[in-house]
Amino acid sequence: MRWWDIDSVLELEKDLFPEDAWSRGMFWSELAHARGAEATRRYLVAEADGAEPGSGVRVIGYAGLATTGDQADIQTIAVARDHWGTGLGSTLLTELLSAASEFECAEVMLECRVDNVRAQKLYERFGFAPIGFRRGYYQPGNVDALVMRLTTDPDSSSAAGSTSVQGTEIHD
Repeated sequence: MRWWDIDSVLELEKDLFPEDAWSRGMFWSELAHARGAEATRRYLVAEADGAEPGSGVRVIGYAGLATTGDQADIQTIAVARDHWGTGLGSTLLTELLSAASEFECAEVMLECRVDNVRAQKLYERFGFAPIGFRRGYYQPGNVDALVMRLTTDPDSSSAAGSTSVQGTEIHD
């Protein structure tokens, strides 16, 4: 993800997370730590050709990871509704887990809305296990977060479910 992707990402963000969408400033802040020798973030966008001829490409998904020391935290994964069930969420998660490996992280954490069963099932397929709750984490809706963790093992393939989505380009 680059600064010029933010407007498209914000549109998708507001559609998918209307109550607790990230702001432009939050994305700018994260991207400020995603480049250079001291980078601690990896943000990706997935693009596909627009539905209408001549409409160019559109952002159909995005994902972000933050690291500190040997721990990574998945900040966000989002997929446009018309691409649900295509494997794009798995592809984005695979890319984030690869990034966590590149950052030499021993574990990956995330928070997921307790009412987002679709996301929970995705994370469980990749080996994430629930470890607790954060009450009222998502505001202003006061929705609890399920905290999940994946402990990486250098001798195993945590991202074994690697997939790709035809016609989709993912880049950071």
